[in-house]
Amino acid sequence: MKIGFIGMGIMGRPMAMNLLKAGHEVMVSNRSMDKCKPLVEAGACAGSYAEAAAFGDILITMLPNGPQVKSVMLDEGAASHMKPGSIFIDTSSINPVDSRAIAAEMEKLGIEMLDAPVSGGEPKAIDGTLSFMVGGKQEIFDKCRDVLAAMGSSVVRCGEIGAGNTTKLANQIIVACNIQALAEALTLAQKAGVDPQLVFEAIRGGLAGSTVMNAKAPMMLEGNDKPGFKIDLHIKDLNNAVECAHAIGAPVPMTASVQELFQWMHSHDGGQKDHSAIAQYYEYLAGIELGR
Repeated sequence: MKIGFIGMGIMGRPMAMNLLKAGHEVMVSNRSMDKCKPLVEAGACAGSYAEAAAFGDILITMLPNGPQVKSVMLDEGAASHMKPGSIFIDTSSINPVDSRAIAAEMEKLGIEMLDAPVSGGEPKAIDGTLSFMVGGKQEIFDKCRDVLAAMGSSVVRCGEIGAGNTTKLANQIIVACNIQALAEALTLAQKAGVDPQLVFEAIRGGLAGSTVMNAKAPMMLEGNDKPGFKIDLHIKDLNNAVECAHAIGAPVPMTASVQELFQWMHSHDGGQKDHSAIAQYYEYLAGIELGR
């Protein structure tokens, strides 16, 4: 299948690479075209937003937030270059209200849309085991399932347009609160004189164990803040979650709490670090270095 792909950031590059590995023809595009070079070397072609949009029957975007998706697709006119009857898949994590608004504009052009944000960060983007949370018509989802499966191990339709990003907001709340609790618990252990590495090993197989713990505890204990998912991006997601919650009257006090901690990290030059670096907030308060 011929697929256009716009957005060659931390997530977009490996996602597009996995489409190539699955045998699809891919045209990639990015505001900074230098980021397309690894894909071109692997067999993709590269072009402008308009060329990527016109390339095939599916266009995928992986962009930072709703304003960027609107800018690329509507303000800069990528959507106007898509063929009527083609499919737009937005894998960006944005406010579901924005997803519905963009879908309405796509419909005017005769273009179908899925909102299909992902979970798993850079490591799972690289190995093709992302989790896709998808909103849109069942028949369009069915047409695109195999394409998404080339990039992920879980592809679930959650409802109509906007349902994918609503599910992603729920995911990001759970991940953020887990990371905060993990950092807090490991800090408690070390301040109490217990090796946090042993605490991690002891509890990881019990009820407290989770994918978040397995992925993030080793990073916290090693002082590794290389971003698989940046704090600034998680701030963006939680902002969307709080805005959505306020609009529908859903209480999110834990989300607001962890958002403040992420914001502290941003204000102390931590915005580009991995979201597990929230542990550094606790290290600062407790006067320790976890595991070291």
